[in-house]
Amino acid sequence: MGAWQGTPISPGIAIGKVIVKKALNAQIELIKNKEPQHERERFHAARSKAIEEVKGIYNQMLQTKGEKEAEIFMAHITMLEDMELIEGVEREIDDLMCNAEWALDAVAGSFIAIFEGMEDAYMKERALDIKDISSRIQRHLSGQGDLNIFKLKEPAIIAADDLTPSDTAQLDPELVLGIINEGGGATSHAAIIARMMGVPLVVYPNITSLVMNGQMLVFDGDKGTIELEPKEEVLKAYREKRKNLLERKIQLEKLKGTKTVTRDSFQVELAGNIGMPKDVKIALEQDAEAIGLFRTEFLYMSRDDFPNEEEQFLAYKEVLEKMQNRPVVIRTLDIGGDKELDYLQIPKEMNPFLGCRAIRFCLKKTELWKVQLRALLRASSYGNLRIMLPMIAAMEELIEAKGILEEVKAELRNEHIPFNESVQVGMMMETPAAAVMADVFAKEVDFFSIGTNDLIQYTIAVDRMNTEVAHLYSPYQPAVLRLIKKIVDSAHEAGIWAGMCGEAAADRKLLPLWIGMGLDELSMSPPSILQTRESIQKLSHEEGKKLVDEILLLKTAQEIENRL
Repeated sequence: MGAWQGTPISPGIAIGKVIVKKALNAQIELIKNKEPQHERERFHAARSKAIEEVKGIYNQMLQTKGEKEAEIFMAHITMLEDMELIEGVEREIDDLMCNAEWALDAVAGSFIAIFEGMEDAYMKERALDIKDISSRIQRHLSGQGDLNIFKLKEPAIIAADDLTPSDTAQLDPELVLGIINEGGGATSHAAIIARMMGVPLVVYPNITSLVMNGQMLVFDGDKGTIELEPKEEVLKAYREKRKNLLERKIQLEKLKGTKTVTRDSFQVELAGNIGMPKDVKIALEQDAEAIGLFRTEFLYMSRDDFPNEEEQFLAYKEVLEKMQNRPVVIRTLDIGGDKELDYLQIPKEMNPFLGCRAIRFCLKKTELWKVQLRALLRASSYGNLRIMLPMIAAMEELIEAKGILEEVKAELRNEHIPFNESVQVGMMMETPAAAVMADVFAKEVDFFSIGTNDLIQYTIAVDRMNTEVAHLYSPYQPAVLRLIKKIVDSAHEAGIWAGMCGEAAADRKLLPLWIGMGLDELSMSPPSILQTRESIQKLSHEEGKKLVDEILLLKTAQEIENRL
């Protein structure tokens, strides 16, 4: 019925029925001369479905999070049953003889305006609750209300107009067969999470307008090919591809327990990137030797407020204990860019990737950051914790950040709370400024971890989320490779270790270069670990060093990619 070529993002074969996740049209149209009784019935049916949906969320939150976190959904149920809202919508339908959507939007809009005009901060926030319940009813009126992608009842492929990082983090990898998103690139955080969970993902613009719920679809996450309502021979071919992939996985399983070492005995530590404590299970299943990047911002997402010290402490402690004294590199809060928190009112910026993000945000919100640092230090008694500071660009930032960390250590000592006094503190190398000054920074930290996603973006001056310039974003750019070599050389000259935690760490074409440069650690999405180990065991460190010298003489990204 339809065959398209999308952009491959996360590998794998997806075969299944589609569920469409599409934002509602913000413009609700007034339709006159409707039958009032019919529209009232539509409204009540949608409202009843919304109540049932919220009750389900309430019960789940009560079981998994606790009474305090579930309270907001009980408040939503109360609002959905409020007679002022119900009678207001009914009156609007009767008076205007209009569609239920318009009536609900008008009544909800008046409530929102009233709450937003109040002085009391708590009452102002109730406007958000009205928006939430109104949107939920509107979704049911539009026929999309039953499509809760976060509570799939059976396996499905999700076609989405915009799947955010927090959306992706909530998905159940056991039920999500694959994702087709309308936007985003290989280094978007939604893509990173999909790869971490082993979920195939392809980007194809306008996909939500081309498919309908329940249609059969297949796609190849390695090649980007998509087929809607495929014929039997196409289905058979895709099933064969999936079977071959499973057989390949079984072959890779045999590498578990073997060393990540080259033919000439150069050993590399292979680590996994995670976003939540539950992801440790995936990393260990793939035989990760360490956690090279714990993205703590995901602890802050999909909730209504900042996690407190105890919540964070328990999360970090859980990861450390599960890793049984293997290294765990935990990156401090890195929000901004494409990672936003709904409950945090950050002013809109012209270019958020160049704005108040990561360490810049933490140095402005010191008290908030200290909560995380206290939790991290307390957890350091339970395993091999390493603290990593994101997006350092200037020595002043590093000095200030380390000063705040020392303040927190002093507070804990005064309170007689134990922590590891010699916990390693390192920094992400993801800005050209840090790379150029790598020899100076190397004397001030215990390790470097190269974040290639942002290092490429800032070096080439390309917004990695902008599809218009995505073709310029490349890990093969000679300027990027030269900076990476300088970072690794500077680390080793100063006697510290250097790792890489960006998506390029698992790029099979680039692996000979990383081995040749002498990277001590490579951290990646867990599903890539065993395949990377297999590749490294076939490589030679000495041959890699010669290749590095050759590659750094080339002038263009295309020349380098062709050579590799």
